[in-house]
Amino acid sequence: MPFTPIHMGPGILIKSLLQGSFSLMVFGWTQIIMDIQPLIVLLSGEGHLHGFTHTYVGAILIAIFAALTGKYLSELGLKILKISKTNNLISIAWWVVFLSAFIGSFSHVLLDSIMHADVEPFFPFTLDNKFLGLISVSVLHKLCLYTGLVGAAIYYGINWKMKMKRKL
Repeated sequence: MPFTPIHMGPGILIKSLLQGSFSLMVFGWTQIIMDIQPLIVLLSGEGHLHGFTHTYVGAILIAIFAALTGKYLSELGLKILKISKTNNLISIAWWVVFLSAFIGSFSHVLLDSIMHADVEPFFPFTLDNKFLGLISVSVLHKLCLYTGLVGAAIYYGINWKMKMKRKL
């Protein structure tokens, strides 16, 4: 994936389905953290492009870090964006934060495993990547784009319907 944005499509669909039981901000934060290591390799020219951070063991560690830091960053972001009915800080439940971070890190490894030959998702247990080429890169990109579009339509459709119900 060309860095974080394309990974957001599936996250938007998940958000539309789970609504308040999923934090898209924590999911997005996790995507950014996942791609720091490849960014450093690209800038420095040294290291394994999709190294430890793109393994499921690495994804567990990143999810924990992303959850612990993402909860407070997301709550602050929601306050700054004034996404609240009151001036109170919106609190995101810890279980929502961890669910969102783990879905973010695991889906990131899966998506990158499909398209990058250097991803070893099950390291250190095996170097095999059974997901590589599961679908074409073109289809993968379209899948991510379309899940995002469908998710956005569902999310806004549900919110519109809820607003209409409140007006009655």
